[in-house]
Amino acid sequence: MKKIIVPVDFSLHSENALKTAAFLAKQTGAEVVAVHMLELSNAVISQSESYIQQEMLFYLKLTEKKFTDFLQKDYLSDIKVTPVVKHFKIFSELDKLAREENADLIVMGSKGVEGLKEMFIGSNTEKVIRYAHTPVLVIKEKPITQKIEKVIFACDFSDDDVKPYIRAKDFFKKLGCNIELVYISTPTSKFRSTQQLEEKMLRFFYQADESEEHMKNVKIISDFSVEKGIFYYADKVNSDVLVVATHGRKGISHFFEGSISEDIANHSELPVMSFKI
Repeated sequence: MKKIIVPVDFSLHSENALKTAAFLAKQTGAEVVAVHMLELSNAVISQSESYIQQEMLFYLKLTEKKFTDFLQKDYLSDIKVTPVVKHFKIFSELDKLAREENADLIVMGSKGVEGLKEMFIGSNTEKVIRYAHTPVLVIKEKPITQKIEKVIFACDFSDDDVKPYIRAKDFFKKLGCNIELVYISTPTSKFRSTQQLEEKMLRFFYQADESEEHMKNVKIISDFSVEKGIFYYADKVNSDVLVVATHGRKGISHFFEGSISEDIANHSELPVMSFKI
């Protein structure tokens, strides 16, 4: 791993993300790129009046100082940290930066949202997951500061899940950790007989260039929803990280179809890592 991007808004949640990025950076020798999204409208930036330009410069300098002070942490010692200030709070811009920097990971803190606010607005976390082609690690209440031991991947063994699984497996292998595949059977999912599911898994492992021996390590859980099933099993085995694949739906498609991956990232108390399909 060479570069880790961390969005910073000076909150406790973003500090948890920064602590996690620092821990991973020390394990892999990566650089941390800390990003603050300074929300200045295009109208303000394009104004030619000198007093508006001076006011904008004042806020920019104030933010840069606050940013510099925020990054003066003991846990960031011996790590290369590059601060970046972006002028717009547009989450596609974070994905663009990740591509420009050739980043391996985006780590961000989140407290999640619920109810109508979740339905109509969504969380910043959901927006980043939706846009980012770079893997996103979402940190909730506690940062990751110890070796990751147990990782589970919520998988339906579709063709779409093959590449995210391969990427996830390679990522955690570098951290000295294997991942466990978990299939959640729900009342609303298309029923599959044992033979049909086995055939689906065989095809999946063949495409992932793995032997059918891996089938015996797959855990099958029955629950009323994928979200409930994965949370139940994660709690049962004391998982450290949940891994999901996401289509990154946007617009009307996202509103009506939603995203199980985004819901898991939003509601989980555990760290959640998403890989774009």
